[in-house]
Amino acid sequence: MKTYAYGFPKLGQKREFKMTVEGFWNNNFSQKEFVEGISNIQKDNVVIYQENIDVFPDGEVSFYDFMLDAAVLFGVYEPKDMNGYYELCRGAGALEMTKWFNTNYHYLVPDFHGFVNIPFKLNKEHVALKLKQGDFPQIIGPFTFLKLSKGIPNNSFRKIFLSLIDHYKIFIKDFKNIQIDEPAFVMDLNQQEVDLIKEGYQRLAGEAVTLMTYYGSVDFIQDLVSLPVAAIGLDLVRGKDNLDYLLKKGFPSDKVLIAGLVDGRNIWKTDIQAAVEELKKLSSKVKNLAVSNAAPLYHLPVSTSVEDQMDPRLKNCLAFAKEKLVEIRLIADGFEGKAAGPYVRIGDYGKNKDVQQRVSNLKEADFIKTVSLQERRRMHDLQLKLPLFPTTTIGSFPQTTEVRSKRSLFVKGALSVVDYREYVKGEIDKLIQFQEDLGLDVFVHGEYERTDMVEFFAQKLEGIATTQNGWIISYGTRAYRPPIIFGDVSRAKPMTVDEIQYAQSKTKKPVKGMLTGAVTILAWGFHREDMPISDVAYQISLALQDEILDYEKAGIKIVQVDEAAFREKAPIKRREWPAYFNWAVKSFNLATNTDPNTQIHTHMCYSEFGEIIGHISAMDFDVISLEASRSKGDIIGFFENIDFQRQIGLGVWDIHSPSVPAVGKMTDIVKRSLQKIPKENFWLNPDCGLKTRQWPEVKEALTNMVAAAQMLRR
Repeated sequence: MKTYAYGFPKLGQKREFKMTVEGFWNNNFSQKEFVEGISNIQKDNVVIYQENIDVFPDGEVSFYDFMLDAAVLFGVYEPKDMNGYYELCRGAGALEMTKWFNTNYHYLVPDFHGFVNIPFKLNKEHVALKLKQGDFPQIIGPFTFLKLSKGIPNNSFRKIFLSLIDHYKIFIKDFKNIQIDEPAFVMDLNQQEVDLIKEGYQRLAGEAVTLMTYYGSVDFIQDLVSLPVAAIGLDLVRGKDNLDYLLKKGFPSDKVLIAGLVDGRNIWKTDIQAAVEELKKLSSKVKNLAVSNAAPLYHLPVSTSVEDQMDPRLKNCLAFAKEKLVEIRLIADGFEGKAAGPYVRIGDYGKNKDVQQRVSNLKEADFIKTVSLQERRRMHDLQLKLPLFPTTTIGSFPQTTEVRSKRSLFVKGALSVVDYREYVKGEIDKLIQFQEDLGLDVFVHGEYERTDMVEFFAQKLEGIATTQNGWIISYGTRAYRPPIIFGDVSRAKPMTVDEIQYAQSKTKKPVKGMLTGAVTILAWGFHREDMPISDVAYQISLALQDEILDYEKAGIKIVQVDEAAFREKAPIKRREWPAYFNWAVKSFNLATNTDPNTQIHTHMCYSEFGEIIGHISAMDFDVISLEASRSKGDIIGFFENIDFQRQIGLGVWDIHSPSVPAVGKMTDIVKRSLQKIPKENFWLNPDCGLKTRQWPEVKEALTNMVAAAQMLRR
C-alpha cells in the first residue's frame, strides 16, 4: 500500500518562513540569501515527507500565496522581481484578499477587470516561481484559479478557461508528474461548468497529472473519475458521499485513487483501525490505491513534539501535520497486517454538566431582543451624541517589540502581575491621549494585553487549551495559534473588564468593549467533533453575554463583538447553509441580548458579503464595520437591494499594506458608497486591527481618516 501526502506547512517549526520573508522586506537579506532561505524550508519539508511517505510533491512552497503564483506563472501579472511580486501582496496596488473556501486561510484574488484580450503567457522564469518547479511540482488548478478570481464575464469564462488550460498543457510537458489542485470541484457547480471541466481536462489527456480535490464531496464524481488523468485524490473524511460512491460503483482501473482518510483540517488523532477497515473495503472495489491526507496539511501546526506544557491527557489525543504523516504510514502498514497501537479517545475529558444544562435551558426568547433597532438608535443617539461620520478603529494598536517583550517576561514569570498590569495601564494612558490628540470619536484601549483576538479569550475560558508553538498561516506571513476546544466552555471570571473600565476612566469619549464572537473562536480554533457545534457556540456566547453584562455594570456604552469568520465558517455546499446560519446568527444574538442602551458593533473581515447579506441582516447589531479599501467601496453594493437600516463602518484604510492612503482616496470610497446608504448611517474606520502596523504609518493614516471625516461633514 503506497502512501501519499501533500500540503505540508511551509511556516516551519520555528516560523522560519515568516522570519525569512519579513527579513527580506526589512532589507536584512539580499534576494539571493532570501531565496536560499525559502529553498531550505522546502528541502526540510522534503526530508520530513521522506520519513513516512512514498509519493509527495516536492515543489509546494510559495513565497506568499499560491493563487498569486498561478497568476504570475500564466502572465496575468508580470512583476519584474521579488519587490514587484510583493507589491501585489502588500503595496499600494495590492490585490483584494478573501477567505479560502471555509478555512481561515486568506488568498489574493486575481482580477481580470480591464483585460480586453485573454492575457495568458507562460512566465515560469520568475524567481518567485522557481521553487514550485521541482521534479514533482504542485499548482492550483485552472478551474479553481478562474472560479475564485474576479472580473471574468460569464460569457467569457469558457473561452478564458480553455485558453488557460492550453497554457497548463505547455507548462506540464516539462515534468514527469504534476499535482493539480482543484478544490473548487467540491463547490455547487452547474452542468455547464461540469461539461466545461470535462472538455478542458480532455486537452490534458496523456499528461502525467495527479488531480487533487478536497474539503468535501464532489457532486459530479462519476464524471470526475472518468477524466483522463493518472491519479485522483478524494476527500473521504468530509466527503462521505465520495466514499459511498466508490464502495458502490468502484473506480477506473487505469488510474490511481488517492484515498484521503486522514483529516487534514482538524488536530484529533485518526482512528487507525477504522481507517484500515475503510481502506480494505475500498481495495475490493479499486485496483490501484494509495492512502493520503484528506485536505492540505497547512491547516495544521507542524508538530505536537514541542508542546511540553500541555496536559498529557489532551496531548495524547492530538496529531499535527508531522504526526498526520505518521498516521498515513500506520494506516498503510495496518492494511499490510501490521498492528497499530490502541486509539486514544478524548471521552469525558473537559465535560461540564452545569454548562450543558445552561444551554439546554435556553428558550427562543433568549435569542431575540425586546427593543427594536429603531428605538435603540434613538436611545444611542441621545446617549452618545456622536457627530456625522463618527470615527473609530477596530480594536488593536501596534504591538511593538517592547509590548511583546513585556508580555513574554510576564508569561515567563520574570515580570510580576502588578508590574505587568501597571505597564499595560501606562500603554493605555498613552493611547487614550493619542486618540484624544487625533480627534477620534470612539476610542479603544489598544489590546496590549492580548496576543491574538482568539487565543487571548481561549486562555481565559474554561474548556479551551492553547499551544506553545501551534502556529499556522492565516495569510502571507501572518501566523496565529489556533486554540483547542476540548470540552464544555464557560467563563470563570471577567476576562477584559478591568482594562476597558480603566481606559474609560481616562476619557469622556466612549471606549468600546472588545470581544471575539463565538463563530470566530470556533472557526479559528480546533473543536471536538463529537459535540454538537451549535451547543459549543451557545456555550461561548453565554460566556460573552456574561462579560457584556459586566461591561454594562462598569459603565461601558459600546461593545464590539467581532465575527470576522462569520462567512468563512459557512459550509461550501449551499444546501448546508440554512442549518449553519441558523445557529451562527442565534449565537451572536444570544451573546448580545443584554441592555438595549448598549450600542452593539460587529466587525467582519474580507468575505463575499453579497452571498450572505440576508444572514448578516438577521444578526441584531447596531453597527457593522467591514473592508472597503481594496474593493474601493464596491462592497456597499451588496447592501443596496435590502432594507439595511443599520449603521456601517467603512474600512477606508487597508491595514494589510504599509501604504498610507491619502485623504482624497478615503473620501472617494465614502462618496461612492453614499450613493447606496444614507450619510447618517456611516462610520469611518480602518478595515481591521492595527496590531501588525508601525506607529508612523498608523499616525499618518488615522490623521488622514479624521481629516476625511471632517471634510465629509463640511
